[in-house]
Amino acid sequence: MDHRSLGSLSVSVVGVGCNNFGARLDQVATTAVVDAAFEAGINFFDTADIYGATQSEVFLGVALGARRSEVVVATKFGMPIDDTHFGASPAYVRAACEDSLRRLNTDYIDLYQLHYPDATVPIEETLGALAELVAAGKVREIGCSNFTAEQLRAAKVAAGGGPSFVSVQNQFSLLDRSPERDGVLEACRELGVGFLPFYPLANGLLTGKVRPGEAPPAGTRLAAMPTERSAHWLSEEMKSHVASLIAYADRADTPLLSFAFSWLLSHDVVASVIAGASSPAQIEANAAALRELTPGQLEELARLTT
Repeated sequence: MDHRSLGSLSVSVVGVGCNNFGARLDQVATTAVVDAAFEAGINFFDTADIYGATQSEVFLGVALGARRSEVVVATKFGMPIDDTHFGASPAYVRAACEDSLRRLNTDYIDLYQLHYPDATVPIEETLGALAELVAAGKVREIGCSNFTAEQLRAAKVAAGGGPSFVSVQNQFSLLDRSPERDGVLEACRELGVGFLPFYPLANGLLTGKVRPGEAPPAGTRLAAMPTERSAHWLSEEMKSHVASLIAYADRADTPLLSFAFSWLLSHDVVASVIAGASSPAQIEANAAALRELTPGQLEELARLTT
């Protein structure tokens, strides 16, 4: 498994999104997924304090056990856990970090990410609190999520000579190419920030298992998603794109999953593709999906999703 850099961290180019831990997966199933990731050479696990109603961090910590030092653990703070636990104020940043450390059963977090911009708190104050955590050895690197290009640049200026964001985690896939258009990828290159795509498989549409015109298979995220959310992913435009991609994958004798992962990693600023998994088989498929795509394949994938 190849690795790329996020600041001082070295992360596998395929990571594990831990949103299923504590939600769709119990502890036994979580540990099986984590064990499969180790077997596949994956060292990057991305969770958040809100995942699994705070249990994702707990389950991940248990599953890692004595292997904690062998991996890169990323978690996030800021999204509402309840009516009082949210935001990016310095006091909350410190408290949220302590809570995550306790749940993960560790004394440091490799990558601590602000899950969503907090318009009520100057970014200088949030970065100041994060710098304190870095200085205390509780956090190795800091990152952000759902930031615009302008917010990334403002955060870089606000950091001054102190710790700055080494990563940004935004939605990006063959079916959502907005970071190419909104300047976030360009800002990442300019600032030396690594990009981490979320929803890289577009809620399962890019696995090849969801076929246009058919209902999402039982047990998938799309099948369980409320209608108001799934409407976007099951729209006629999406169905058309997916049908074209499946047809091209068949002609190219290449799994659609391989195109989804490898196209993202063809972007130089993408550090790792973090995909959720609910079974060891999915981990194995994700790890085996990587291909070296030709310029012609990249051009055709871009054409089909423009």
